[in-house]
Amino acid sequence: MAEIFQKDGSWTFDGDALRLTPGRDKSVSLFRRALGELVVPLGALAGISFEQGRKSGRLRLRLRDGADPLLHATGGRLTEPHDPYQLTVESDRYGVAEYVVDEVRNALLLDQVPADPVTAYLLPGPAVPLTASAGDGTASFDGEQVRLEWNWKTEDAKSARGPRTLAVADITAVEWHPAVGLENGYLRFTVRDSPTTAPPKYDPNAIDLWGFKKDPLMALVAAAVQARLPHPAAPAPAPAPEARRPEPREIPAVPAPAAEDDHDALLRRLRELGELHRTGVLTEEEFTLAKRAILKRM
Repeated sequence: MAEIFQKDGSWTFDGDALRLTPGRDKSVSLFRRALGELVVPLGALAGISFEQGRKSGRLRLRLRDGADPLLHATGGRLTEPHDPYQLTVESDRYGVAEYVVDEVRNALLLDQVPADPVTAYLLPGPAVPLTASAGDGTASFDGEQVRLEWNWKTEDAKSARGPRTLAVADITAVEWHPAVGLENGYLRFTVRDSPTTAPPKYDPNAIDLWGFKKDPLMALVAAAVQARLPHPAAPAPAPAPEARRPEPREIPAVPAPAAEDDHDALLRRLRELGELHRTGVLTEEEFTLAKRAILKRM
């Protein structure tokens, strides 16, 4: 067991998984507190590092590409205070941090965990139901449907269309961007058969974000939805095989009988075909065709 406790949070490694718990200090971001504890399986890790500074250091985790729906939905755009895979370490705990790094690295080597991308999510994403309000609206997700509702700051062209309910089955992509400088951020859902090129402030399937404190909470909604969409690196499902018509079965041939017992042989053959039909060897259609051939001979 390797563990480190700081005001920023705690990391505990038991050999199979790394448990990341946000701290209760007021410096811990609202997003990390809302996200809560993460349990990262060893197989989802690509690496771990520790950077020392004069007053404090930083532990960093690197996950395998495609392992976490949160990282995919946010595109790695979560800034330092909100990144759950970083931990601020005070200078008097540098030795402990280095020990945690050594333990995790040794486990990765021992289990021969590859660092290449994965084709299925290894973390479950944020728990549902959840609701976040920021920018020009509120987004709620219950695991099956996304509900978008607007506030008094929403553009009239968007609010006039009323609240939106989007089924997960109709969503093909979700992305979250933070506001940067004078450029607004957004939470946007791409809906099947309903493409849009409108800016988020006019897009009824998007929430416009302005860079305020609660904006990162929209990333929780994005990650929860992303966890329920097909993994972007998963192999495409094989096309359904074309329906093939069953090969016609060969109908038992009617042998040409000898002249002297022609009639008796045909009657005998007719009885045999009747028996095959009764026992299910011949279908109704096959029996009819064979019987017709015999009757023509008679």
